[in-house]
Amino acid sequence: TSGPTHEPIDPVRYIANRSSGKQGHAIARALAKLGADVTLVSGPVTIPDPDGVKTIHVERAEEMHDAVVSRLPADIGVFVAAVADWRVATSADQKIKKQPGDAPPALQLTENPDILKTVGHHEKRPKLVIGFAAETQNVEANGLSKLERKGADYILANNVSADTGIMGGAHNRVTLISKSAVDHWPDMSKSEVAERLAALIAKTFS
Repeated sequence: TSGPTHEPIDPVRYIANRSSGKQGHAIARALAKLGADVTLVSGPVTIPDPDGVKTIHVERAEEMHDAVVSRLPADIGVFVAAVADWRVATSADQKIKKQPGDAPPALQLTENPDILKTVGHHEKRPKLVIGFAAETQNVEANGLSKLERKGADYILANNVSADTGIMGGAHNRVTLISKSAVDHWPDMSKSEVAERLAALIAKTFS
């Protein structure tokens, strides 16, 4: 999975995040170059689909969840998308208009499906499940907690605080976390991160 999700408030507004899809698309491309049969489920992005990859375009978290689950079983699941944790419980059919003197409208939020956790504990769980953890503090501790909760084999945790330039940028600095080890990768381009991860996946299946 790759990119953000857009959760509609009304026909013209939505809840989103700063994910560009660059890292997820790069990983899909790197795996395809190694000969994998890759399906990429992408949220709304402005970058082109990777060559040699079947790309499915979605907008909302629920759509991404359904697209992923419908394609199980699979050998490998790599979950890079920055999926919105919440959506508006009932989006408006028409644009919400601002009226003079009125208070801002209250938005009731409800939780989105947790795609990584769903797949990590699914009866058709892939042989290898890899997730990403975009954090702004306690990166290693939060990544390890996510690994345990969501049934992943690896978590790539990174610090996406605004001053890092990672979310939406061209570079990344990840910490690879498994149940047995923590490996701090140096600052690399997102393409280099993708190639290194693809090589790790290929080694696991060799």
